[in-house]
Amino acid sequence: MTPYRRLFAPLRLGNLTLRNRVVFSAHLTNYAADGLPTAQHAAYYGARAKGGAGLIISEEHSTHPSDRPYEKMIEGYRPEVVEGYRRITESVHVHGSVILAQINHNGGQGAGTYSRLPLWAPSAIADPLFREVPKAVDDADIAEILDGFSLVARNCIAGGFDGVELQASQSSIVRAFLAPSTNRRTDRYGGTTENRAQFLLEVLRVLREAIGPDRVLGVRLSGYEGTRGGIELVDAVETARLVEADGQVDYINTAIGMATETLYLIEASMAVPAGYANFIPSAIKEVVSLPVIGVGRFKSAEQAEQALDEGLCDLVGVVRGQIADPDFVNKARAGESGTVRTCLSCNQECVGRMGLNRWLGCTENPTAGRESVLLPLQLSLPRLPGRDVVVVGGGPAGLQAAATAAQRGHRVTLFERDSVLGGQIRTASVMPTRRELGDLIRNLESECRRNGVEIFLATDVTSAMLAGMAADVVVIATGARPVHPLWAGDSERVVGVRDVLDRNVLPSGSVLVFDELGFHHGPSVAEFLADHGCEVTIATNGMVVAQDLSITLDFETWNRRAHEKSITQRTDLMVTAVHGDSPLTVDLVHHPTGVAETSVVDWVVYATQQEPEDDLWNMLRGSSFEIHRIGDALSPRRSHAAVIEGHRVASAI
Repeated sequence: MTPYRRLFAPLRLGNLTLRNRVVFSAHLTNYAADGLPTAQHAAYYGARAKGGAGLIISEEHSTHPSDRPYEKMIEGYRPEVVEGYRRITESVHVHGSVILAQINHNGGQGAGTYSRLPLWAPSAIADPLFREVPKAVDDADIAEILDGFSLVARNCIAGGFDGVELQASQSSIVRAFLAPSTNRRTDRYGGTTENRAQFLLEVLRVLREAIGPDRVLGVRLSGYEGTRGGIELVDAVETARLVEADGQVDYINTAIGMATETLYLIEASMAVPAGYANFIPSAIKEVVSLPVIGVGRFKSAEQAEQALDEGLCDLVGVVRGQIADPDFVNKARAGESGTVRTCLSCNQECVGRMGLNRWLGCTENPTAGRESVLLPLQLSLPRLPGRDVVVVGGGPAGLQAAATAAQRGHRVTLFERDSVLGGQIRTASVMPTRRELGDLIRNLESECRRNGVEIFLATDVTSAMLAGMAADVVVIATGARPVHPLWAGDSERVVGVRDVLDRNVLPSGSVLVFDELGFHHGPSVAEFLADHGCEVTIATNGMVVAQDLSITLDFETWNRRAHEKSITQRTDLMVTAVHGDSPLTVDLVHHPTGVAETSVVDWVVYATQQEPEDDLWNMLRGSSFEIHRIGDALSPRRSHAAVIEGHRVASAI
């Protein structure tokens, strides 16, 4: 008996019955090659079907050659896609899930970089990110767009999809017709909400004709965009009424935000509270009888069950939760939610990699996006089964290595010199807006203990100790240590980020945070100090403070909090020297112009590069046992590199 009664209640969707209410909603993967779906797609979606998802909605399929806003997009209008579609749908159907294809034309939310064609949109209004003025479509263009939707829908059905979902949200020419800010037309498509919805209804009618009465047709609507002149909840509710009255669709999916200007609302980071978007499906559900999908940082089966129990939605979109753990649904059904690798909402690999034009991955799940590549390795036996493996270091690299090695049948012992596990992840998670990062350590520790890893805390490992253990394999995951900058001098009031967040010191008064990393380190300590009553200035040698937070969609929320906490931000500065003791005089130079200045503060906190903690590695080189070095002990980087290396090394033992 599952403890989640509503979550696992079947639901009729058109002519199909879903086995549960969990939806793996559409999201970009960057797995396409030359515009075509790949084996990576099939393995990725197949893994989530095997894991129990009731409904899977694929990433978007472009409907027209003029629409290619990013390189690795599936060009659904090409006949060659059908073979790849069949591989995807077969990989899902064999495990009992229903799969739909999301189809879309991004309209003015793109660039002509790849197509070398003008963008198409309802009005000649440039997107705030891409800044490219589109062509306002005429009747002939609209007819061509409708033909494209019809063609792609037919290709999807030929490829075995159970139906299609129209994206009319986030990044879509249909969304642009619906939003007052991007629809300035004076013809039948402009003006009132009903007029702006006419194009949407025309597309839905074309799609229904293309797929026939027995296939599922859905539409995804944005309920709130958070932009000036954008779609508001009242618009979405009225549009949902019109959609249901037109009688073409079998369900309504929901979304929040716009994919360029307010992307941080669509794929919210851990700084945004769970359930933040629930007001949208709740409002739409009040006015329609169609099944409604709710989305927005559902991390656990408990959260999903609660949303269903409160009547906020009929189905729940769980994307990042199933990226982090493909078996999310099956574990919940079996009452084993405690064994789920909980999504961190860190956005480093699922969102951040996409922004760098790489394929989707996951900090928590080292196999995400590698399902087709790693399958032979996962099925293979250890090189030498039952070896004695010692892992030194209990951060993410060491914990992942220990968990994987134990899962592969080795006897594993892990040593950590601190009294608790976690390393720098534990330090980072002290901030309220970063607290969920601690789930990475909790999840990995749980995996280690379930698989029989012996864990010893507060233990300094020596080479003599390892020699006495007669280990077969030693994995060094000892992390990294801060480097005191040359400019810092010898004042005790110049300290590192880790000193502050670990509460070894607590600065007071005026504090200069100097950040050379551009990620969470500097902003986190700046907020920590502001919360403790300090007058904080954060300075960076970059053009923007915390520039890499834009990749994880934390930039907007950080800037709002910095403003609320009166944190001053300064850019393009280098610290050249620190003098005195109390107060400190800091010499700075504005590097674009060479203009020098000084600042007088009570404390300086630095967020600068670290160096590998590799003393044990150097002592063990040349030993008789097999030795590996991973994570920051090899080269200080971010958490995903540590997890990947831990998994990779242990898989090869």
